[in-house]
Amino acid sequence: MDHSAAGDDNRATVEVTKYKNGIQQVLLQNPRGASARANFKPPAAVRGGIPICFPQFGNRGSLEQHGFARNRMWLIDENPPPLHSSDSNGKAYIDLLLKPSEEDLRIWPHSFEFRLRVALDFDGHLIFTSRVRNINSKPFSFSIAYRTYFSISDISSEVRVEGLETLDYLDNLCQRERFTEQGDALTFESEVDRVYLSSSDVIAVFDHQKKRTFLIRKEGLPDVVVWNPWEKKSKAIVDLGDEEYKQMLCVDGAAIEKPVTLKPGEEWTGRLDLSVVASI
Repeated sequence: MDHSAAGDDNRATVEVTKYKNGIQQVLLQNPRGASARANFKPPAAVRGGIPICFPQFGNRGSLEQHGFARNRMWLIDENPPPLHSSDSNGKAYIDLLLKPSEEDLRIWPHSFEFRLRVALDFDGHLIFTSRVRNINSKPFSFSIAYRTYFSISDISSEVRVEGLETLDYLDNLCQRERFTEQGDALTFESEVDRVYLSSSDVIAVFDHQKKRTFLIRKEGLPDVVVWNPWEKKSKAIVDLGDEEYKQMLCVDGAAIEKPVTLKPGEEWTGRLDLSVVASI
């Protein structure tokens, strides 16, 4: 398989190798040194990178926390249906496919095909294109979120999020009560677990100490989840050090408040584009 960008010395590359537990590992790398991969030790959820919450977000339903997609083995899709050329031109990419197992169908009785293209371009943009198709004989609905863990300098003093001003949000720390964001920018002084509703398609996470800004561009994903567990809850998370909450922030493109409903044969497409730019 060679989904490499053109140009002899400026090639972005795709490498498929065996991980230490025997599972195939895909490594995307661009010529500037940016790369994308994750760690996976079944039956635990994928760690690092961007776990995909599907077909349920959080505990908003009868399934396990955040649904089952992040705990499943995806196949490499050798012959995916065509996407727009901009989703592959000049990029290293891999196409993945998730279909429900018999166990999945017992707990969520809906037949689907979830196709995911992960692409890395020359400038380090990481692009996720998701396509969910209903191959069932009846409609179904799902929620989805890309759980993006950003590495930051100091959550309490150096970081702000812009693009959420004046939006309504559901506060998961207050039984999903609805509030309206009052600040010009979102800053952090305690635990945050919110779903911002009907946001714009560009959100920015400014990190003053590192002098960089994460840009989150999204399509088909109307909501934004903002989460930091803060000190008390971080101590209960096995693979998060007691003080590491200070250096992480989740800002997720999502469709949660109004689940996506697909009729038989229908397909939904969502797109997330992550990039980093220098800032003052």
